[in-house]
Amino acid sequence: MNLKYDDKGLITVVVQDWITNEVLMVAWANEEAVELMRSTGYTHFWSRSRGKLWRKGEESGHVQRIKSIQTDCDADTLLVRVEQTGVACHTGAPSCFNEVVYGDTSQTMAIIPDLRRVIKDRHENPSDESYTCKLFDDETRMCKKVIEEAGEFALAVKDNDEDEMAWELADLIYHTMVAIEKTGLPMEKVYEKLSERAQ
Repeated sequence: MNLKYDDKGLITVVVQDWITNEVLMVAWANEEAVELMRSTGYTHFWSRSRGKLWRKGEESGHVQRIKSIQTDCDADTLLVRVEQTGVACHTGAPSCFNEVVYGDTSQTMAIIPDLRRVIKDRHENPSDESYTCKLFDDETRMCKKVIEEAGEFALAVKDNDEDEMAWELADLIYHTMVAIEKTGLPMEKVYEKLSERAQ
């Protein structure tokens, strides 16, 4: 498919985390930047303010290794999923999208990347007071909690209790995420298996 660049020769690029789908940033690319992304496997953009080509992380080291590039139905926007080193935002935040201007993110998928970062931080910076760290230190307990929460979720489903299902599924997701972090399970393998189930 031929990409459609605007009258300035640019195309919008939406960058997402490849594991969580969190939107990390939005930038612009010209044809040269797109070709560099394809040939190097790392994000390159066109800076409208500086009027020059740049590679994400060229100064900070916070590079973005590309996992996939897609275009929308009009071929005038790119969706790039990346493995982010460090943070995406120049402010030091993981994502450029942090300010809530309407509504509330507490009932959205925004919690998944936030929770993942907290669990990762507990793994890298252990604390005696942290429940998550106690799970990391006791693999048997960690595994038992996954089994326990899966069983409690199943019972809540059997009882058709919506509040209890939500509570137990949240527990199951959290404990599973702890186990994923502890084992270092590569999520690309999980997604590959899920892709097979979507055939």
